[in-house]
Amino acid sequence: MKTVNDFDFAGKKALVRVDFNVPQDEQLRVTDATRIAAVKPTVEKILNDGGAVILMTHLGRPKGENTDKFSLRNIIDEVSRVLGREVIFCDNCTDARAQELSDKLQPGEILLLENLRFHKEEEAGDSAFAEKLSKLGDIYVNDAFGTAHRKHASTAVIAEYFPENKCFGLLMAQELEAIDKVLHKGEKPITAILGGSKVSTKITIIENILPKVDNLIIGGGMAFTFIKAKGGNIGSSLVEEDKLDLAQQIIAMAETQKVNVYLPVDVVAADKFSEDTETQICDAYEIPDGWMGLDVGPQSNKLFHDVLLSSRTILWNGPLGVFEMKKFAEGTIKLGDSIAEATRLGAFSLVGGGDSVAFVKQFGYDDKVSYVSTGGGAMLESLEGKELPGVAAVNS
Repeated sequence: MKTVNDFDFAGKKALVRVDFNVPQDEQLRVTDATRIAAVKPTVEKILNDGGAVILMTHLGRPKGENTDKFSLRNIIDEVSRVLGREVIFCDNCTDARAQELSDKLQPGEILLLENLRFHKEEEAGDSAFAEKLSKLGDIYVNDAFGTAHRKHASTAVIAEYFPENKCFGLLMAQELEAIDKVLHKGEKPITAILGGSKVSTKITIIENILPKVDNLIIGGGMAFTFIKAKGGNIGSSLVEEDKLDLAQQIIAMAETQKVNVYLPVDVVAADKFSEDTETQICDAYEIPDGWMGLDVGPQSNKLFHDVLLSSRTILWNGPLGVFEMKKFAEGTIKLGDSIAEATRLGAFSLVGGGDSVAFVKQFGYDDKVSYVSTGGGAMLESLEGKELPGVAAVNS
């Protein structure tokens, strides 16, 4: 795997695909600059070598339309602040002005191109568009793990125009190494925690990781499909009736591969899906009619804690309950505490997936785990065993 550390950028212009698809408020101000800060080491390596940096990214889903709402002009000040350097802005990414600014760019300078998705050719993976972009730089660097699962012009196709001069940025390398550490090089026992609402969205992940893990903890709404498949009464809890047979097959597959599957043994149940509701703790297999499980209970927390403290490698994807409501956040908070303690004791912990990442940031666990992935869809496809187009293009 070639990274920016394998190149000397002195006198070179690095064309760097980043993922600055950052959240913004109603005034279009950046509310979370994590993705910008994540590429700073890559940018600094290039600049310290004596190179120049041309950043290209998308923002939102403009669907080929040039709109002020999705213009990178709105984030330029924040990019400059986080990177600690003035950033030049170009209001296009492939026209004569972009080429002119690229030609004038001096070592130590940074140029940010306008939103790639203002051009429909980007998402279409258009070769001619990718070739135009390629003329702006000498070396192609992909540091956008969040879009690595897309075969877009700037994430995969463009690499063809840099047969010898292409590599990964330091963020992308970290992401790939973290996933590889869990799936292929993890110190045993390896424990995967899968939460979220539906089994159907996690089937391929479960099938791919079962041969690699020792323990599988299942929580969130998807747990009730498994509990019902095992004969439990789940009241009005979320369930995928058409996936009961599949749940039984997964349990049987885990037994064959000697993987321990842990489901909640008790839950915090409510009589309606609301913060303003009555709750009770009950057996996960004996939830009263009209009640639904919205979080795991204290016995489940203890069970999962013991499993995690005996683990050396931990993968976490998906919350255990409806953590957005304070009444039903305790199980996920306790899980975060357990993973943090296991990490402190030497385990490697990887957190990925939109809801899990949102949780660790909101509750301050991001510096208590080993690695928090910046790519939701890309990480999920990696866990499913798929080769990411953005990775394959650089490795080819």
